[in-house]
Amino acid sequence: MSIGLAVLFALLTALSNAVALSTQHAASTGGDPTHRGSALVLYLIRQPLWWLGWIAMGSSLVFQAIALHFGPLSLVQPLLVGELVLALLIRRLWLHQVLRRAAWTSAALTTAALITFLVATSPHGVAGSPAARDWTGPTLTVALLVAVSVMVARRGSPSRRAGAYAGATALIWALEATFIKATADVLASHGLSTTLTSWPLYALVGCGVIGLMTEQAALHVGPLKISQPIIVIVDPVASVLLGIVLYRERLASSPGSLIVEAVSFAMVALGVVAMTRTVPDTATLRRM
Repeated sequence: MSIGLAVLFALLTALSNAVALSTQHAASTGGDPTHRGSALVLYLIRQPLWWLGWIAMGSSLVFQAIALHFGPLSLVQPLLVGELVLALLIRRLWLHQVLRRAAWTSAALTTAALITFLVATSPHGVAGSPAARDWTGPTLTVALLVAVSVMVARRGSPSRRAGAYAGATALIWALEATFIKATADVLASHGLSTTLTSWPLYALVGCGVIGLMTEQAALHVGPLKISQPIIVIVDPVASVLLGIVLYRERLASSPGSLIVEAVSFAMVALGVVAMTRTVPDTATLRRM
């Protein structure tokens, strides 16, 4: 029952993320391309699609918290890769955008490989939350890797800079997921008042702010086809590792399982890269 709820709310998270990305992107690209600064802000706040995107983003956080409360990081976070496939369906069914056959082929490959990966890994968690001291090592490690990535992103080609910022963003999102899980567990066990005085909530907020900054930097300095696949691929890998270290989650580890896991995740990565390179750069709402 718990795993079923985790899968359901993970998919709802992916759907909400896809709606947020599609609607806000459509809103921002559907107006006058000369809009900048305050003119762009004034335009966006008058667009229902833009507000729908923010509602979807808020819903995504709630759904992710529920999913992580009921299921392990190593199950929930990889399922969020489905955001790209769902965004493709939104582009076609709602925004009425014509997409190449290659985009659908890569989406099918990603979906099949992701299902294979999750079945092969058979992720499961151990009851209980990490002790406070257990967070120090993983948090410092992620912070160090993020700092190095940001330093690398300070110079180089646009693609290199976008890739480095995207890697930093993915690591932050993975760490943030652990704080979301911890916050959801405190809320479920001890109520709102205790949650408001517990450190995971504020660590979550801090990660969210930093992650938004590095994500925007990645989108600003280089092409989306570089930053998006890196974020989508690195986030689940880092999340699985953090789940194993912090929450003592376990994956199937027989030789056969390890081979299937490695090959299927490589296919997921290949499908994600192909998808981001075969869809149009813009998604505007067509009037029917």
